[in-house]
Amino acid sequence: MARRSPPRNGVGGHDFDAKKKRKVAEIYQALNSDPIDVAALRRMAISEGGLLTDEIRCKVWPKLLSVNTDELPPLPGKELREDNKDYQQVLLDVRRSLRRFPPGMPDDQREGLQEELIDIILHVLQRNPQLHYYQGYHDIVVTFLLVVGDRLATALVEKLSTHHLRDFMDPTMDNTKHILNYLMPIIDQVNPEVHDFMQSAEVGTIFALSWLITWFGHVLSDFRHVVRLYDFFLACHPLMPIYFAAVIVLYREQEVLDCECDMASVHHLLSQIPQDLPYETLISRAGDLFVQFPPSELAREAEQQQAERTAASTFKDFELASVQQRPDTVLRQRFRERLRGEERTKSILTKPRTNRFVKLAVMGLTVALGAAALAVVKSALEWAPKFELQIFP
Repeated sequence: MARRSPPRNGVGGHDFDAKKKRKVAEIYQALNSDPIDVAALRRMAISEGGLLTDEIRCKVWPKLLSVNTDELPPLPGKELREDNKDYQQVLLDVRRSLRRFPPGMPDDQREGLQEELIDIILHVLQRNPQLHYYQGYHDIVVTFLLVVGDRLATALVEKLSTHHLRDFMDPTMDNTKHILNYLMPIIDQVNPEVHDFMQSAEVGTIFALSWLITWFGHVLSDFRHVVRLYDFFLACHPLMPIYFAAVIVLYREQEVLDCECDMASVHHLLSQIPQDLPYETLISRAGDLFVQFPPSELAREAEQQQAERTAASTFKDFELASVQQRPDTVLRQRFRERLRGEERTKSILTKPRTNRFVKLAVMGLTVALGAAALAVVKSALEWAPKFELQIFP
């Protein structure tokens, strides 16, 4: 039987204010429409507060991933563990995952969930032999397990693994490095000073590796923040986590610039992610930057060959197979309309390297646009080209 944790998202079941009540009503209206309004569900997942409760996530996450909850696979059997090449590594990682479970959870309940976690991982790998386990994968799987229970988590994780996470599950890290290599160009568009400082320090991007491959699940201690980010990422393009990583670095601009300009100092600073980040503000900023500097534009600037094997390069196929899951056209149009009334933001689109003024204007878009700018834009679905930047100094 699927186990579901009680909501741990900081929004109780009783004290919703009027705004949250309206949002809940809009979510259920989208769920109850015929056909289900997945575009509206995406907007709800992206906008302030995300999906609010684990109960709602159980209903909406499958829709965002186009998983039919009426045809879930049977629970995996224990025979999966026999002669499985990944079993020992998965076992070790799961045993080390104690902090990913709610504080105060009884040992027997936690141990039962850890057994389910092992089985989900092995089941997905067995059914998809093209996928390769990586350390950190369990941090993503455990989030789904705690929110939706084992049976639904198995189906959702399998879909996620063959789409959003597929690049991390290649036999080599080449595609993972490629995705990490979008970090510095994004930072450069917004704040060349921070970009140049980091380049001078030769810090590379490895500090963000665990952020990316666990969707921040490994580095954030508060489960509420983790599931809020999962709402956002599930509703967006596969590269959105790297945009979120970029806005974290940009948010810490002064700390970075005040740091000693050497690899060890900057890496140490950035690898210690603050736990009190303004998550809603950063989510909104990441969406703004994605609209202004989509992956396709960054890739064209780099003039590299077309990527063929990344999840993002095939995301358009996933989108086309997902009925009514594209709010991007409407949201991008709204974004453009608001830009027409903002002279400063026009300069962002025409002069992306105008230093601090541009950085402030970009970050100011949150106020001007709010949730409207949080979009999976159509042009980003064209995806693309790999960067040949050096990931390691």
